[in-house]
Amino acid sequence: MSAPAATGDATLEAIVQLTEKLTGLLAEQARAFENHRPQDAAAGLPEVSRLTNVYRTASAHVRGQPKLVDAAPPELRQRLLRATEAFEAVLERQGRALAATKTVTEGLVKAIAEEIATKRGVGQAYGPNATRRVPATAITLNRHA
Repeated sequence: MSAPAATGDATLEAIVQLTEKLTGLLAEQARAFENHRPQDAAAGLPEVSRLTNVYRTASAHVRGQPKLVDAAPPELRQRLLRATEAFEAVLERQGRALAATKTVTEGLVKAIAEEIATKRGVGQAYGPNATRRVPATAITLNRHA
């Protein structure tokens, strides 16, 4: 094996390890959201952000040099493929968990706002042309996050 091929293999090996680590962290976050414990996911956010930036740079490097993958041994290419597939699967899982959490959170905020509006009495209007004023609420609802 030549020196450039060894360097390319080391690069791909590092990407496989990075992808596996990032996949594990994202799976933990998805599990936290699925278990309705988003506070558990928050603890790992700095590391996930850091690794995501490294992953983005590394994957752009490999995409820009397809010969790195072409020259790699079949076993290493297979490991890279499996790691990437697992990463994509956990991204989908995390996306579903986040969407479910968002839906629940929006429902809770809407229910609280409606309860507050119900508890606040609407004042009685007086006079023939009087109109009722709806009290303002401190919670602003936006149906789109």
